[in-house]
Amino acid sequence: MAERGALSLLSLLCLTFLYTATTAAKHVDKGSAAQPFIPFWFTVEPQDTLAIRGNAAVLNCSAHSDAATPARIEWKKDGTFMSLVSDERRHILPDGSLFFTHVVHSKHNKPDEGTYQCVATIDNLGSISSRTARLSVAGMPRFASQPAPATVRLGDSQVMACEVNSDLVPFTRWEKDRQPLELSTRLVQLPSGALVISNATESDAGLYRCLVENVGSSKSSDEAQLQILPETGEERKLEFLLQPVSVTKVVGASVLLPCVVTGYPAPHVRWMFGDKLLQESEGRVEVLGGGSLQIFNLTEEDAGVYTCMADNSNATIEAQAQLTVQVYPQFVKRPANIYAHESMDIVFECEVSGSPAPTVKWVKNGDAVIPSDYFKIIKEHNLQVLGLVKSDEGFYQCLAENDAGNIQSSAQLIILDHGSGGVASPAGPTPSAPRDVVASLVSTRFIKLTWRPPAEPHGDELTYSVFYSQDGTSRERVVNTSRPGEMQVTIQNLMPDTKYRFRVVAHNSNGQGESSAALKVATQAEVQVPGPAPNLQAVSNTPTSVSLSWDKPLTGNGEIVTYKLYYTDKSVGNEQDVDIDGQSYTMTGLKKNTEYSFRVVANNKHGPGVSTEDVVVRTLSDVPSAPPQNLTLEVQNSKSIMLRWQPPPLNAQNGEITGYKIRYRKGSRRSEAAETTGGTQLNKLIDGLERGTEYSFRVSAMTVNGTGPATEWTTAETFESDLDESRVPDQPSSLHVRPLINSIVVSWTPPENQDIVVRGYTIGYGIGSPHAQTIKVDYKQRYYTIESLDPSSHYVITLKAFNNVGEGIPVYESAITRPQSVPDPTPMMPPVGVQASVLSHDTIKVTWADNSLPKNQKITDNRYYTVRWKTNIPANTKVKMANTTSLNHMVTGLKPNTLYEFSVMVTKGRRTSTWSMTAQGTTFETIPSSSPKDVTVVSKENKPRTIIVNWQPPSEANGKITGYIIYYSTDVNAEVHDWVIEPVVGNRLTHQIQELTLDTTYYFKIQARNSKGMGPMSEAVNFRTPKTSNLPPKPGPSGNQHPQDPGTSVGKSGVGSNSENHILVIVIIISVGAFTIIVVVVGAFLCTRRTTSHQKKKRAASKSSNGSHKYKGNSKDLKPPDLWIHHERLELKPMDKSPEPNPVMTETPIPRTSQDITPADSGLESNPHLQQRRNSYRGHESEDSMSTLAGRRGMRPKMMMPFDAQPPQPVISAHPIHSLDNHHHHYHMGSLASPTRSYLYHQGSGHSRPHACTTPISHLDRVDSTESVRNTPSSEPLPPATASSQASCPSEILADPEGSYHGSTTTEEEPSYSSNLPPHRSAHPHAHAHPLKSFAVPAIPATSHPSYESPALPSTPLLAQTGTHALKLRSD
Repeated sequence: MAERGALSLLSLLCLTFLYTATTAAKHVDKGSAAQPFIPFWFTVEPQDTLAIRGNAAVLNCSAHSDAATPARIEWKKDGTFMSLVSDERRHILPDGSLFFTHVVHSKHNKPDEGTYQCVATIDNLGSISSRTARLSVAGMPRFASQPAPATVRLGDSQVMACEVNSDLVPFTRWEKDRQPLELSTRLVQLPSGALVISNATESDAGLYRCLVENVGSSKSSDEAQLQILPETGEERKLEFLLQPVSVTKVVGASVLLPCVVTGYPAPHVRWMFGDKLLQESEGRVEVLGGGSLQIFNLTEEDAGVYTCMADNSNATIEAQAQLTVQVYPQFVKRPANIYAHESMDIVFECEVSGSPAPTVKWVKNGDAVIPSDYFKIIKEHNLQVLGLVKSDEGFYQCLAENDAGNIQSSAQLIILDHGSGGVASPAGPTPSAPRDVVASLVSTRFIKLTWRPPAEPHGDELTYSVFYSQDGTSRERVVNTSRPGEMQVTIQNLMPDTKYRFRVVAHNSNGQGESSAALKVATQAEVQVPGPAPNLQAVSNTPTSVSLSWDKPLTGNGEIVTYKLYYTDKSVGNEQDVDIDGQSYTMTGLKKNTEYSFRVVANNKHGPGVSTEDVVVRTLSDVPSAPPQNLTLEVQNSKSIMLRWQPPPLNAQNGEITGYKIRYRKGSRRSEAAETTGGTQLNKLIDGLERGTEYSFRVSAMTVNGTGPATEWTTAETFESDLDESRVPDQPSSLHVRPLINSIVVSWTPPENQDIVVRGYTIGYGIGSPHAQTIKVDYKQRYYTIESLDPSSHYVITLKAFNNVGEGIPVYESAITRPQSVPDPTPMMPPVGVQASVLSHDTIKVTWADNSLPKNQKITDNRYYTVRWKTNIPANTKVKMANTTSLNHMVTGLKPNTLYEFSVMVTKGRRTSTWSMTAQGTTFETIPSSSPKDVTVVSKENKPRTIIVNWQPPSEANGKITGYIIYYSTDVNAEVHDWVIEPVVGNRLTHQIQELTLDTTYYFKIQARNSKGMGPMSEAVNFRTPKTSNLPPKPGPSGNQHPQDPGTSVGKSGVGSNSENHILVIVIIISVGAFTIIVVVVGAFLCTRRTTSHQKKKRAASKSSNGSHKYKGNSKDLKPPDLWIHHERLELKPMDKSPEPNPVMTETPIPRTSQDITPADSGLESNPHLQQRRNSYRGHESEDSMSTLAGRRGMRPKMMMPFDAQPPQPVISAHPIHSLDNHHHHYHMGSLASPTRSYLYHQGSGHSRPHACTTPISHLDRVDSTESVRNTPSSEPLPPATASSQASCPSEILADPEGSYHGSTTTEEEPSYSSNLPPHRSAHPHAHAHPLKSFAVPAIPATSHPSYESPALPSTPLLAQTGTHALKLRSD
């Protein structure tokens, strides 16, 4: 400890020495030849004084200086030096104070009253002036008003007047019956001198007078009798005896606002400050004398309007007064001492505050600085001196003054000689004079100079200084080139039509060289260029922008061509410009909370004009963009934790930090508590916590704009009990070491005395000595691995516990690291039982077991596990890894609906295992995060009122796309619910929309949907339908439209009124209908015969089985099915595969308006048009959804799932068929990911259950697409289920033995109505001629009435594999 302290002290001394040497080197210009700054200031300054005529008085003043000669003190009165050599009445004391032996003051002779200031001077250095002080002389006592006889009723208030000179009020007192009157809260003397008597009693009666004493002569007022009258109880009107008057006070003073009210019933007096009721506070705010308000130790916040309100049961009166609080001037930034060379420009900064705003003036060596071309006041209060000369040396003072007072602060300027370097002779030759100095560009306000390098440069990196002065003056200014080697410079801010002298000097590493000959150049006369643009204003609108505006120059000298705006970042200093055409501009992209200066130059055809003065504006502040830094937690005791932090980086604060917000929570709870601190407070003690509990903390910085980002959560745990920290901890109870090749594992146990606080442990180690290296660890830690050690080396290790008092007794141990030749350890066993549990769409939890651990699987060593994972989509995905010290790991940030593989490896020291067996997990789906892409709309050939919409799936589907929603409208700005919507079920990528209006622009948007919901909409795509139809016109009025007959192919355009055409259409309809009936009857007859023959065979087989369901006949009669034939056509694939390899488009006539979509189906029978519209929605799906191959396979329906009921990965398995006559064969669904997701129809849902063979579109597709998109409940009747729950198909939709399809073969003009047709009779199974006959299940004999599938049966693609055969399913 002592060694570290000595080391720290030595380091501090070294740094102090280096800093002092560096600072001195900077200030004295490479040597000590320049004189140092002389400390010179006033230790005492004169104060305002009230003197008594004829008495002595003193004005104090004293100055301190480190100069060899003491400072000489002189005095000024009213700005003029006083001559006190022969003055016997006034003289200067040895400390510099001004002493008056007796003050002279009369009506016509006031030689001593006035404003005084002392001036301290050091010969050959300069002078400084003190603040000014006012010496006032108390006048002769005069009474403006005197007490008058008065009466007062018991309990009421009265005022005895006594008004004297304001400066004599402190010398005024009251007497009652010629005895001094003791004042109290009931008897109060006002600032005017008057006496207030409140709550009068019998003892208050008597003779009163006021006296003025101790002012040279005493004077008393007239005596006045005060009588006390009894209270009669009669009502008296409320009225003010004294009202509050406006008053001005300074900060720190006291004020008394009088308010005296009389009346009966006795009034109650209250005070309001602004609009708030003023409450009394002990020692600060008091109500005296029944109503007068006294406020002590005034602050700026006390300024405002005060209202005295008096009320009783009959009336209320009030009076107001304004309190103004003045603040003494204070320095925010004082001027600083400056070293400078001749010809340089310098600025003395001075920033003051106060109320009212102080005025500032500058004094040099006691004399006022008068602004000129070379002495300028900039930025309100700063003094700029241009072109320094030797005579500018001295003391400069900033004097600030307002009504409350005045203050001063001084700084010294020392001019350094160029030759002074503290070296006898230069280290080497300096450059000769630069050659050929010429003015290459001369304007009215600037001159550009160029030159050639010196003939003898004596160096490579030359810099140049240009000295210039106005012709006829000796004061030179200097401008340096911006970089070495630059041989041109532009001198700005010159006066027009003025002659200047220029000379150039080169510098090399040895110093300043010879000067060039003087070049005289005159600027151009300013007669043609514009004048300055007046009224330049700059306002910050946002933290990164400033709006500027200005007026046209009063002297434009022609048309203004453009304006050039110059702006400078004050924190950097480089000026930039931008050309502007108008008289306003908004500058964007600026830094937040940064000061910028702006100026504008107008340009006409002759060139740039006169620049405006700089306007400085600071951009607005913003919330911090970075969190606080270095957050640390220190547990104080069992109930409190100390937080410490540092502010955010300066460039990320974006304004003044007004405070810090601390949020903390207990353990892993989500509920948080909050605390705030002041802007400069960088620590906070959080107390009231629970014992032995872990808390998490985070801190964020605040500005006036809001709260910035917070730090990461940092945790700490409170102590279980309040322990002793008045002494150091005891020795750790044990220390164990385990050497390895390059490291030593140190483990220990805490001290036996658990009642002393242990805040951590200090580990020391080294070869032969434990003091070479030290490491501190947390008090919870019980082991540590010392790394980077040498093999085969003897190390001594020490361990000490410490707390805030100090370090305890150490415990020692030694160890020898192992030699380098130790063979590598054997590999560890890999983890086993790796499991991947899917938690969400982007999170999977991986767990495992480690056989090398004990049975309780508790990790006690420093082993860790590495989890790696990847997905095969895309194939080149990189493997990701993460380390953990527990037996599980939460993998986040995964892609939805993606299969991942996981494996784990364990590492312990230098031993590692191989990778474990892999576990797989597929993340859940989530809604699509992107819209369908490449949306295009084209017109269908020969159908101008039909369009085809094409698109591509979304890039980020996040699951199996179960459908799309097409929105279209003629108004792109319409609300979403006003657009017409079209559902597209499945994964089809094209769709037809019919019956659009000709020559109309439509807008289309598409939304994708999966089992989790809808994704975002695509951008609107517009398409305009053709102007005219390509179809031949039909005679008859266009307005006579009728709904299309369901059995015809006539469009919606209606039938003409021409009688011949009408008759022809009727004849064609009758002919087609008769032909259809004949075909149906013949087909039914043939099917009936075949069914009868097949049923006879079935009965025979059934009899031979003696009623058993198993087929026991001769195996030669019928071979068992070959389960391996056509096995690739089994529906064993994931259900997210489309049943059709190439999606085909659907064609759906869509109403032109949303009103055409009927909310319910109850009116379909009564409205043929609506029924046709509904049928077209559903029936047309069958036309394009069924491919030719699907038709040959026996009308295999498309598999569709509800949008909200799709499992992640359904797996379907097929069981072998034991016998072809077995009527109980059934197919099972695979395990679903969630029991809530199912393909079953729900009981009592109200949806119709069509027979399994009715239409190639499953009822599930139609119902869900209608319900989820159109919100139209189905009202189709639900036929009663039969006892056998047997599926039945009409003969019109059964496949023939050759596999041809005789179902609903609708065309584009003919909607399919097969889904609404009742079955004619029971289905008749065909012969087993289908290519998949090994998987076909023969149907049972037909019943006498149709039956429907059970509502509880799953609708799966396996039902479609049965071809044209009816399938009986188990319902148990």
